[in-house]
Amino acid sequence: MFKLAQAILFMLPAETAHYFTMNLLKVCYQIGLIRNTTQPAERLNVRGLGDDLWFNNRVGLAAGFDKNAQYVEVLYALGFAAIEVGTVTPRGQVGNPKPRLFRLKRDKALINRLGFNNDGVDAMERRLMHLRSKQASNHSLPVIGINIGKNKLTPNEQAVGDYVYCLERLHAYGDYFVVNVSSPNTPGLRALQGKDSLVELLTRLQAVNKAKGLKPLLLKVAPDLSDEALLEAATVVTELQCTGMVLTNTTISREGLITSSRSMGAIGNGGLSGDPLAVRSAEVLALIRKAYPDMTLVSVGGISSKEEGQKRLELGADFLQVYTGFVYGGPHLIKCLAEL
Repeated sequence: MFKLAQAILFMLPAETAHYFTMNLLKVCYQIGLIRNTTQPAERLNVRGLGDDLWFNNRVGLAAGFDKNAQYVEVLYALGFAAIEVGTVTPRGQVGNPKPRLFRLKRDKALINRLGFNNDGVDAMERRLMHLRSKQASNHSLPVIGINIGKNKLTPNEQAVGDYVYCLERLHAYGDYFVVNVSSPNTPGLRALQGKDSLVELLTRLQAVNKAKGLKPLLLKVAPDLSDEALLEAATVVTELQCTGMVLTNTTISREGLITSSRSMGAIGNGGLSGDPLAVRSAEVLALIRKAYPDMTLVSVGGISSKEEGQKRLELGADFLQVYTGFVYGGPHLIKCLAEL
C-alpha cells in the first residue's frame, strides 16, 4: 500500500507531495483513522538528555520535516519517539524561490534549498503552547526538540541576537534545543561554525539556558567541515558545557551520485541528504565519539535501514534521526529502527 501511494505522490513536485501527504495524514489522525499504537515494553533515557525525558525508542524525526510544529501528534502516532521541529527563526520568512526540493530517486536522496522557510517564533510558540496544554491533560506527546536559526536578512554580526531570541521565547516549550549553524541554504550561515563565532554564540545561549532552567542544548554541524574543524567545534561544545552534537546536516558535495551530472546541473545548488551522505555522516560520528567518549551524540544522515541504524549505534550514537529515509522508506523504516 505504501509503495503504491509513494508512486502516485512521486508524480507530484516534492514539496507539494510533502504538504499534501502530511495534511492528509493529519486529518486521518484527527478523525481517528490513525492511532498511536506504539506501546514499548519499556521506555528509555538518552544519555545527556535528562533523566526526566523518556523515549519510546531511539529514533526521532530530524529538523526540517515539521518546520512549524503542525504535525507533531500524527508523526508520534507513526512511531517517532522524538520530533525536532524547526528550523525556526525570530520572524517568519518564505525561504528561497520554488522549486527548491528535489528527489534523486536512483540515489534515494533529496536536494533542498528551502532556506529556513517557517512561520516564525510567534506561530511556533502558539502551537507548542497548545500541545503542552493537551499534554497537561494526560495527552501523550513525543519528546519535542526545537531547532533554532537566524533570519536570512540578519547579518552574521547580529546573528547571536536571533538565536538568543528564539531560545528565550521557546525555552518553556522544548525538551531540548539544537543550534543550527550548518544549513547550506542561508547565505553565510556556515561561517558561524568557526571557533570564535561558536564561542560567542554558545556562551550567550548557555547563559540564557542556565537562567531559565538548564535544558539540553546541542550543536548541529555540517559534514563538509574538515576533521580538524569538527574536533574544534566539539571542543567548544565541551568547554562551554553544552550537551552534545547532532551529526550531521546536509552536504554540498555531489560525489558518488548515480544521478547524471546533467540532471544535477539542472537542479542546481542545495543540501544533499539521504543514502549518499551515509559514509561521511558515519565517519564524523566515529571521529567525534573517539575524541569525546562521554559526549551526547545524535546521528542523522543516510540512515535508511535497520542495518545502518545498528551501525550508527555501534559507532557510538546515543540517538538516531531520519528525514530522507522516512520519505523513501515510510513508517516501516521507523518500525524497524524502533526495534534497535
